[in-house]
This record gives sequence, C-alpha cells and structure tokens, in this order.
Amino acid sequence: KKMLQVVVRFIVSAVVLLLIGWLLPGIQVAGIWGALGAALVITLLGYLVEMLLGDRISPRSRGMVGFVVAAVVIYVAQFAIPSLLSVSIIGALLAALVIGLIDSIVPTTLR
Repeated sequence: KKMLQVVVRFIVSAVVLLLIGWLLPGIQVAGIWGALGAALVITLLGYLVEMLLGDRISPRSRGMVGFVVAAVVIYVAQFAIPSLLSVSIIGALLAALVIGLIDSIVPTTLR
C-alpha cells in the first residue's frame, strides 16, 4: 500500500509539473526530463518527511501540514536539481496547492 502511494505521488507530481508548471507563476521545469527528475526528488523528499513525522500529525491538521510540507519539499527540490527545476516560494505554494487538490480527488483505494 505504501509503495502504491509513492507511485501515485510521483505520477501526480510529474503530471502537475509537466502540464501546468508553465502556467503557474514562479515555477520553471526543463521539459519532460525536468518534470520527471523534479517529481522523483519531490517524491523521495516527501517520503522521507513522512517517515520522520509518522503518525505524530493529528488527522485534523494533516491537510495543512501536508500542504506546507509539500510546498517546502518542492522549494527544496530545486537545490537538488537546479538545472531541471527553478521555483519561487509562490510557485512552490501554488504547485503544492494543485498537487494537493489532485491528490484529494484520487480515489482513496489508490491512496
């Protein structure tokens, strides 16, 4: 189940970065390889953050914490792959919002 969540997060991140990354202000992705590379880094960093935080987040605050963590992870990912991803704080917040919205409509059997 956990591996399926990781795969879904990777796919959602890659699609969001590829298809609407150019629409969002403050975010630049270097084509398909940039989107895939950024999605991989975002997925790995997100997985590590989830491992560190674990179940210490209450169900009520999980949505807000997830949004903030996603934005921070997207922002930090640019430093791991500077030639593939460039993002401002606003761009990271907007991308995290879009990823969160898409993640919320993915069927719960996939999450």
